[in-house]
Amino acid sequence: MNASTLNRLLQQNVLDIRFVRRRPRAGVPPTRRMLCTLNENILNSVNGRTVLNYFPPANTVPYELSGKNLSMTWDIMMQDFRMVSAESTTVVNTYKPDDTFWQYFNENILPMDVAAKSGFMNS
Repeated sequence: MNASTLNRLLQQNVLDIRFVRRRPRAGVPPTRRMLCTLNENILNSVNGRTVLNYFPPANTVPYELSGKNLSMTWDIMMQDFRMVSAESTTVVNTYKPDDTFWQYFNENILPMDVAAKSGFMNS
């Protein structure tokens, strides 16, 4: 996948993705899973600002993302922006940015404790 395709998917949906870690760490899998989006309706909603703790980026990235095939996205569980290498990204699931996502989030993600979130991210 290329960065422009991934960015378009992120702007239109909430994605459950798996990608190869850019900086491997000992003791954790070489891949990471992330629930993420760039969808304005989700991120700038009342729930996006309060539950997901979304904030607009304060600065621009000091290098060209597309030249490195990177996408910057909002990591819903870590509640911060993350860089993702598009070429190693696989879409696990797609959620429409409406009540479908919020129902999934409220039933499956919100009740998770720290250990469950870590298990999800390392699965």
